[in-house]
Amino acid sequence: MKFFIDTANLNDIKEANDLGILDGVTTNPSLMAKEGITGQQKILDHYVAICNIVDGPVSAEVIATDLEGMIREGEALASLHKNIVVKIPMIPEGIKAIKYFSQKGIKTNCTLIFSAGQALLAAKAGATYISPFLGRLDDVSTNGLDLIAQIRTIYDNYTFDTQILAASVRHPMHIIHCAEIGSDVMTGPLSAIKALAKHPLTDIGLQQFLADHAKGNN
Repeated sequence: MKFFIDTANLNDIKEANDLGILDGVTTNPSLMAKEGITGQQKILDHYVAICNIVDGPVSAEVIATDLEGMIREGEALASLHKNIVVKIPMIPEGIKAIKYFSQKGIKTNCTLIFSAGQALLAAKAGATYISPFLGRLDDVSTNGLDLIAQIRTIYDNYTFDTQILAASVRHPMHIIHCAEIGSDVMTGPLSAIKALAKHPLTDIGLQQFLADHAKGNN
């Protein structure tokens, strides 16, 4: 499973990349605003800064909701760097835009997926990735992992090349369950990724090893 980090914070991206396991980055307008990055040129420059840190896919989201606007913005984003993946919302005009970009060889990430039907349409249109938001589904008393499993079955039935990118990951067990189901990618915060390395028995064992080593050297 590929590991993406879901942030616009350059320090978090650098830290995740230094772990040696980071495969890519996802961002959105909310994450940009959280870092105080506003204004079109600053946002574009920030995408390039991210691409200069991580040698992997970087999802950059369009703001337009009309076909012409999405195509115009998407082509501008794709021209920024070879690693840019154009992030398109799951709306009818978005499906048309994904089809357009797939025919042009531009990679896309269809975002705000909340149903298997939406995932099927995005794959039919040629999306490179689809982003089902499992955490947001959990927030409304719906099991987001069930959706990912359903999409996995459908994609395997028809050998779609579209990759399942589990989004809105909140904690390490989300990551583990996504790996069990067969999600191609997960994207989440640095805290969830780092938490995978933590276990109290590891800490206790290491302390004991170090204490025994110190006794042997006395």
